[in-house]
Amino acid sequence: MAEDEFTDINGKAISLQCQSHSNFCREFTVSAPKLSLRRIMVYTCSVWLVAYVVFFLTQNTAVLSSAIFITLVGMMLHIHLVKIDHETLLIVGSLGVQVSSSYASGRESTTFIEMSKIKDIVINEAIYMQRVIYSLCILLKDPSDPDAVSTVVPLFQSSKPRLNCLVKVYRSCQEILAQC
Repeated sequence: MAEDEFTDINGKAISLQCQSHSNFCREFTVSAPKLSLRRIMVYTCSVWLVAYVVFFLTQNTAVLSSAIFITLVGMMLHIHLVKIDHETLLIVGSLGVQVSSSYASGRESTTFIEMSKIKDIVINEAIYMQRVIYSLCILLKDPSDPDAVSTVVPLFQSSKPRLNCLVKVYRSCQEILAQC
């Protein structure tokens, strides 16, 4: 099991954990930093301070109650639906690819793609806001035309690793695909 330090497209530290179960089975986990308690406290205090100022000017207690309710619901929704702690790619040579995302709340989302539906795994580049952003993608075969691509499934969309991290995963995936 190897763990390397990389950065995402914004320069934040992420880690890539590679685990080889056999010659035909490898697992890659990209982990993002945990939630920052300092950031949560700053946002919460800012919202509550603004709510207190509005309350002081209007003398309406509903302002304070709604500010508390909105921040608590917002934090719960962010933890349960948005903040992904780690993303996992499990590639099994003869079977397929499993993509999992683990959220900060403990919720997991998993997708499985059969090997017969996979045309290739590629590194795709996109231009966004005067930057070139790379992403690892699975190309799915078109059922009507096996030489055509029907769908592109992007991987590691939350952690957004840089090219050097994607190349490491890509090379390993290509080794397994070549053996099939």
